Amino acid sequence: MKITAVVVTYNRRELLERGINCLRGQSRRLENIIVVDNGATDGTHEWLDSQPDLEVIHQDNVGGSGGFYTGIRKAYEGGYDWIWCMDDDVFPQEECLENLIKVAETEGAGIVAPHRKMGGTTFTHEFRHYDFSHPFASMHGRKLKNEDIDHAKEPSIPIVGCDFEGPFIQREVVERIGLPNKDLFIFCDDTDYCLRTHLAGFKLVYAIHALMDKHKFFNNDTWTTRNQKKKWKRYYQVRNEAYLNYHYGRNWGVRYLRSFIGVIGYTIPAICSMPFTKAWQWKDLGMLWGAYQDGIHERLGKRK
Repeated sequence: MKITAVVVTYNRRELLERGINCLRGQSRRLENIIVVDNGATDGTHEWLDSQPDLEVIHQDNVGGSGGFYTGIRKAYEGGYDWIWCMDDDVFPQEECLENLIKVAETEGAGIVAPHRKMGGTTFTHEFRHYDFSHPFASMHGRKLKNEDIDHAKEPSIPIVGCDFEGPFIQREVVERIGLPNKDLFIFCDDTDYCLRTHLAGFKLVYAIHALMDKHKFFNNDTWTTRNQKKKWKRYYQVRNEAYLNYHYGRNWGVRYLRSFIGVIGYTIPAICSMPFTKAWQWKDLGMLWGAYQDGIHERLGKRK
């Protein structure tokens, strides 16, 4: 079994170095580590070029989706049997890869997701059902809960979706469904890729004993500061969720109404907070509405 890791990074050199050291220290050694640098300007470029054991790709900032598109394509072209993908803010524990392999071989899975922890507590966005029929329900149905993991009798749990923070992807998946949608830029590229994997008939599972630590951001920020820092990302979140609902939705309600409700869910708190904080401004409401319009018209790519 020939395995490579694919790490996508942008301007987080300290976290990247920690993550690379975790990959180097795996109990089951990797054959290769591919790092995709999305145009970092914080010294990451120079540090990566000084590491002889890494296969480095430097490119313009095309977002996480563009980074994984490039990295997975490189891994596939390199003939690797399994591709272990992750951002630069997760840190696999020593036996993480070994336990991913055990579950992959036992379950015959196309994608195996690790068990992430943040501050020692399970952190999960994985889910067990896609809902493209009910406009008032979340697309991510039956989210995996801590109690599901704590009370599991088997070392793995069936899922249908996970984040690009450690998924272990079989080569055959790439052969069958292709590469991630690079035009999503950030957000939902992992959901879309898992959905395509699921629809192609592959099994996706969550490996309980494959542990990975996740960095916690914004832990000392106020609500206002946190929202100001995240605001530029909201465009992609709203647009890409609207795109998925429109593209895969089975009825008018899911294709149009579900995402519109999501926009309202941002708009009302934004309006209510404007007199008291600087988290949102009136012009931001236009951004949210534009994101919704771009999503339902499938206008993707990096925002200009």
